[in-house]
Formats: sequence, C-alpha cells, structure tokens
Amino acid sequence: VQLQASGGGLVQSGGSLRLACAASGRTSSDYAVAWFRQAPGREREFVAGMRLSGSTTRYGGSLKGRFAISRDVAKNTVYLQMNSLKPEDTAVYYCAAAPRLIWPSLGEPSSYIYWGQGTKVTVSS
Repeated sequence: VQLQASGGGLVQSGGSLRLACAASGRTSSDYAVAWFRQAPGREREFVAGMRLSGSTTRYGGSLKGRFAISRDVAKNTVYLQMNSLKPEDTAVYYCAAAPRLIWPSLGEPSSYIYWGQGTKVTVSS
C-alpha cells in the first residue's frame, strides 16, 4: 500500500485547506486511516482517524469542530478539511494506514504500517 498526501500550502490565519491522502495498492474495508502532524521540535500528534468500513471518526485534542476527516471510497482517498486555521496548526501533516487496527490504538503512531510522505501546512498570523 502506498499513500500520497497532498494539499498543503501557505494560508493565512482563519483560512482553510483540504488535504488529500490517496491510497494505491491493496486496501480493504478493515483498514484504518489517520492524519498525524509534526511541528518542528515536537512529537508526532494525532489529528484525526477513521475506519474505511464506517463513518465513525475520532479527533485529537480539541480539533473536532475545526477539522473534519472524510473518505471517498470510489477514489480510495481520505480527506482532511481544516477550517479556522491557526498559526499553531503549522506542521507537516502525514497520513497513515493500517489493517485490522483496534479502535483504542487509532491515535498511536506506532500502530500504523503505511505512511505517506507528508505535506507541509504553514499558517501565517
């Protein structure tokens, strides 16, 4: 499985971006897909995740309400819609996937086997 993340860029505070994670290779409905982010000097942080088989989602910290994860099954793509962006959202955003991942482990980077290359998001004040 290969993951290709895209959609990052420079945006002003309060703006929006939509990231995309396109998967190629053999994925199935028992896969979980998540977005993580990593700012310079900080640990990788869980942003949002979901199973491809359903619509249940989980968000890290207080991101729910500003961020939304969704999927397009036909395009084998998972999206992260980011609204009301703040300078502290600046980071490299990574998508990750794993098969048969148990729900409590959704937010743990070590649970994921496949990682995209990252897309940089910069929010200016």
